[in-house]
Amino acid sequence: MTVTLSIPQADSLKDKRSVLKSIKDRLRNGFNISVAEIGDHDIWRNAVLGIAVISQDASYANGVLSRVQDLIRGRSDAILTDCQLEWL
Repeated sequence: MTVTLSIPQADSLKDKRSVLKSIKDRLRNGFNISVAEIGDHDIWRNAVLGIAVISQDASYANGVLSRVQDLIRGRSDAILTDCQLEWL
């Protein structure tokens, strides 16, 4: 899954990294998934995250990714602006 975020209160890359670290740590610990920043590295108020889950059960993987989206949408420090799923 690729997630595009807006981080409106980020006034520096340090602010952006702080928000992203919090999001990535929460996702990794809560869902046992892989998360990495894959785009917009030097843009303070935007971020693109790549999120991967591996499972033999497609419905399980879909449920995990749905809960990941819900967690991100519930945050006050970042706005989910786009989300794209790709199944392999």
